[in-house]
Amino acid sequence: MIVTEAFAIERLLKATRVIAVVGLSPDPARASHGVARFMQARGYRIIPVNPAAAEILGERCYPDLASIPEAVDMVDVFRRSDAVLPVALDAIRIGARCLWLQLGVVNAAAIAAADAAGLDVVADHCLKIECSRLDCRAD
Repeated sequence: MIVTEAFAIERLLKATRVIAVVGLSPDPARASHGVARFMQARGYRIIPVNPAAAEILGERCYPDLASIPEAVDMVDVFRRSDAVLPVALDAIRIGARCLWLQLGVVNAAAIAAADAAGLDVVADHCLKIECSRLDCRAD
């Protein structure tokens, strides 16, 4: 389901506990780092996905979604729009429940594939902004 309404985003955030962040940067100045750190402080378990790093925010990094050895509720994507389709297909393969495309990230084929596979899909929205606005916490 393509999620756009505030109540649906709130429901989604309340049901989420584990977030794999694809493209999470170890650089604190990058948006991906700030968003992941914020969500971690709100009680969400963050799993970094970045093949160039061993650890970010005190969590082991994985080179791709398929390498993560535990269930993932949400895949949060910090990649260019034209690089999102393979990530969406991997999110489907690992059984994620949600594909979240960050602000400025939109890929119609990725959205359609994830939606057709039954994932909740949020596109062109910032996870930190939505979580702040709705005062969501995992704990």
